[in-house]
Amino acid sequence: MTIEDEKALLETLAAQEAQLVFPKFSTDMALTLGARLMAHGQEHDLPISVNISRNGQCLFACALTGARRDNEVWIQRKNCVVNRFGHSSFYMGTHLRALGTTMEAKYLLQESHYAAHGGAFPILIKETGPIGTVTVSGLSQRDDHDLVVKFLGELLAET
Repeated sequence: MTIEDEKALLETLAAQEAQLVFPKFSTDMALTLGARLMAHGQEHDLPISVNISRNGQCLFACALTGARRDNEVWIQRKNCVVNRFGHSSFYMGTHLRALGTTMEAKYLLQESHYAAHGGAFPILIKETGPIGTVTVSGLSQRDDHDLVVKFLGELLAET
């Protein structure tokens, strides 16, 4: 990807964050979202793990056939990025690539604890900001990210 491609992708990712803002996010919404992500994963035989957390509390977690323990570690690392920066993990990874640097070099954060790879998206509340994360792990980083964005968008359209 060229720098121009990275910058265009950053604009798209920023636009997603600006659009996917909820008036509220309840435990029931987490359960609905998680169930939909898992049903989609089952329907398409995706080896994914899903985690939805609010204010540090896990509201939903599940792994499908083919997902591994490593996926849970990736979820933890991606969530650390979102919780630290308030942006999706894909946004932060793209931002760092556009700058030609890494999480460790730019922010002195160990990559063993922070993964700036797609799949974790902030739960954004209007007039509040980020309050949690929705995370998928098991596919390519772009596919993980796109899956979360698709189902967050559908849930938001219903609220």
